[in-house]
Amino acid sequence: MAARKVRARQTPGNNRWPRWVYGVGDEPAPRFSFADERTFLAWTRTALALLAAGVALEALDVPDHQVLRPVLVVLLLVLGCATAVHSWFGRARVERCLRRSTPLPAPRAGPLALGVTVVGVMLPAAFAVT
Repeated sequence: MAARKVRARQTPGNNRWPRWVYGVGDEPAPRFSFADERTFLAWTRTALALLAAGVALEALDVPDHQVLRPVLVVLLLVLGCATAVHSWFGRARVERCLRRSTPLPAPRAGPLALGVTVVGVMLPAAFAVT
């Protein structure tokens, strides 16, 4: 008689990625995970908007400024990428705290939000002057 392999029973946390987030603690209440996911999606939308603005500024025929336009394009693209990375790691940090039943971490988005705000004010003002 051939020996059969016995597979471990799948539990909610053992097949999810990343392991360093979902491999610890207990499953939190769904409403908290969904709230965290909504925040993640909001940051992701902001990242996509920044990336789209950078691409549009380069691709579309807007009034050309020799120095300002490339600087703003690079700034928008860098802020968009930084926002996307921040949103992913921020969600992971909060989810890990929820799973461990520890206090939520302090927000780290201050400098990023300031950068987005400065670019949002600088962009229209810079092209209004030229």
